[in-house]
Parts: sequence; structure tokens; C-alpha cells
Amino acid sequence: MTAYRTVVVGTDGSESSYAAVDRAAQVAAAAQAKLVVACAYYPADQDTVNKAQDVLRDEAYQVVGSAPADETLHTARERAAAQGATDVDSVAVEGEPVATLLRVVKKYSADLLVVGNRGLNTLAGRILGSVPSEAARKAGIDVLIVHTT
Repeated sequence: MTAYRTVVVGTDGSESSYAAVDRAAQVAAAAQAKLVVACAYYPADQDTVNKAQDVLRDEAYQVVGSAPADETLHTARERAAAQGATDVDSVAVEGEPVATLLRVVKKYSADLLVVGNRGLNTLAGRILGSVPSEAARKAGIDVLIVHTT
């Protein structure tokens, strides 16, 4: 079996997504592969972000503009380095999570996609779909779903 050459992982700034970054970094380090950390976002003005955070409370990490995506990626790169990954790229991409991850996988010719399992076993995830299940169905490459919740 050939070792992975390029590993893509998504993060949204939540602790569970950072756990997926940690695991992806471990896999990339072991395979001496490039790690690409992706963060999907929709640009928003500060007023919109503040209003959404008031409503969402604990789920507010999902409301990001370009600056918070940069902060999320910085934290993810630091965590990846702590796990031994040495060749790390990061990219903030406007759009919804699954489509964004698939674009990054294609752009970097990745051979492994790593996602966390958040939403996989929820009722909403079963009815509406979840990032891990949709990514696994559509990726066309190996997908590692990390137990993060």
C-alpha cells in the first residue's frame, strides 16, 4: 500500500474540528505527507456576526468572516506542528463545508480527506445529512472520519 502524499482536513474552529486536525497531522507526519488545512467561511460584517452569536451562543463558532477564518487556520497550523506535521498549507475558502473540502481535495490532488464525526449521529444529520457523511459519499478518495464528539 502506498502511503498518503497529501492529506486534507477541514476545521471550523470548534474543538471537535481541531481534534480532527490533530489526527490528520499525525497521519501526515507518519506518512511524511503534505497537510492542507481548509476552513470554509461566508464573509460577514461584524454587526451580523454579533447578532448571530447572540442567538447561537455555544454554536457561534460557526459564524465567521474572513478574519476569524484566519485565526482558526493559525490555531490549526500550530496544532498540526505540535503533532509533528512539517509540510502544512492552509486555505480559507468561501462556501459551504463539503463543497469547499471537495474543491480543496481536487486542487491539491489529495489522497486522504479527514473530517470529524460531529453531526453524524444526530437526528438532523440523519435527516438533512452531515458534513462527514456527505464528504464520505462524494470525496472519491479515502476518508477518515475521526471520533471527535
